[in-house]
Amino acid sequence: MRNFATDNLQIMFRPFSLNINGCLKGYNRPQVMGIINVTPDSFYEGSRNINCRDVATRVERMLEDGVDFIDLGGYSSRPGGESVSIEEELNRVKIGLSAIRSVSRDIPVSVDTFRSEVARRSIVEWGADIINDISGGDLDTEMFDTISTLGVPYIMMHMRGCPENMQTFTDYNDVTSDVTLELSLKLQRLRLLGVSDVIIDPGFGFSKTLEQNYDLLRHLDVFTEAFDEPVLVGVSRKSMIYKALGISADEALNGTTVLNTISLVGGASFLRVHDVKEAVEAVKLYTKLNF
Repeated sequence: MRNFATDNLQIMFRPFSLNINGCLKGYNRPQVMGIINVTPDSFYEGSRNINCRDVATRVERMLEDGVDFIDLGGYSSRPGGESVSIEEELNRVKIGLSAIRSVSRDIPVSVDTFRSEVARRSIVEWGADIINDISGGDLDTEMFDTISTLGVPYIMMHMRGCPENMQTFTDYNDVTSDVTLELSLKLQRLRLLGVSDVIIDPGFGFSKTLEQNYDLLRHLDVFTEAFDEPVLVGVSRKSMIYKALGISADEALNGTTVLNTISLVGGASFLRVHDVKEAVEAVKLYTKLNF
């Protein structure tokens, strides 16, 4: 008798390991990364936390809901977002990391920044474990050398241009092939610098049209096959969901869960999300079916 579920739902997830704070840790299921923004202007209002108490409360809730990693950002990358000075970003990240560590010393934390100085101080001074760079090194020429010196995992996202103008750089021959090639060239540079732990992020919503985002998602397995690295998917409440459905970001939780599930089928190792509980449940059901 055929098993229609498992015959048609390929087991794409591949176990991986990361060096977290000097300890090699293995992961045998997809991981959920909860988003915390220490900003007043992130595109989704529900993710904004601008003081220690707000951040700590959100972290406590995420831990209760089963979060695996936390991603902290002090600079909104939404299209048309306000520019933030490095001093202001440093102050926000310091506050956020202090609040997170007041709740948990152990939860792995990535810092979402394209600035090498923010990356360095976050790791060396304030207890972060991973750097998440939306520009893949393009907006700060010292970022790759900094990551090599720090010896920490690096989330390398694909984007063209900068948040202010990225949507003017959507001319691709084939979006999946072009994004794969551009990330591959950067990965080669990182390898030459001795960086061993890289997480690949195709960059949904960054320098892509609505149709291109869905083309990337449709071919997510290309990234899991092309790179012997974990793949991160961040589609949570983004415009590729709410514009396609004619709703708002506040109403996009159900659509997010649908696309997160499709991402798991495509081999995603990380789901970067605003809503931890729902993502954790999606991972649990996916693993129940496949493992």
